[in-house]
Amino acid sequence: MSVAGRLAQKLTVDEVCAELQIARSTFYEWRQKGRAPRCIRLPNGALRVRRGDLENWLTDCEDHP
Repeated sequence: MSVAGRLAQKLTVDEVCAELQIARSTFYEWRQKGRAPRCIRLPNGALRVRRGDLENWLTDCEDHP
């Protein structure tokens, strides 16, 4: 998959949680507090996270000494 294709990839909440090694409840707690990566809400109510948004969010979370 190309870099552009990879960044456009949309992940499920379960995929994001598995990648971050967190519980779903932690993801939803972060979301409630405005600390989770940006999400897309589909018409059926399901959430998706763009790979690019997750990567940007992780960069923003980096600890800079």
